[in-house]
Amino acid sequence: MYSEKVMEHFSNPRNVGEIENASGVGTVGNAKCGDIMRIFLDIDSETKIIRDVKFKTFGCGAAVATSSMATELVKGKTIYEALKVTNKAVMEALDGLPPVKVHCSLLAEEAIHAALWDYAEKSGIVIEGLSKPKNDISEAEEEEDY
Repeated sequence: MYSEKVMEHFSNPRNVGEIENASGVGTVGNAKCGDIMRIFLDIDSETKIIRDVKFKTFGCGAAVATSSMATELVKGKTIYEALKVTNKAVMEALDGLPPVKVHCSLLAEEAIHAALWDYAEKSGIVIEGLSKPKNDISEAEEEEDY
């Protein structure tokens, strides 16, 4: 059963689309379920604040809802604040997910990290605490203990 917040973000997703000439773009998928999530970040180069964020997701309702919520959680934040947005934070903000859909929140976390990684590479900077993201989270999923 999905929470009202999950249904709301699935029915009326926030920040859908693309950002032309984005500061960072992250694409992550899950080979097991077929979900693919792409997050676009527009980051102010001086303040390192995320001015805008958009997403495009191919996947189930939970994947769309977690994408939408993840964009809401990072918009207006610094890159370091965005780095701290975890899959658990996304799930909590949505009032939970069914256990079989937890991987969607992991997809959102990794897509944010992938976009930040892309930004760091394009900008020639190091974001302390950011490690190279996985392209396919189904590998990480097997390591996770839900």
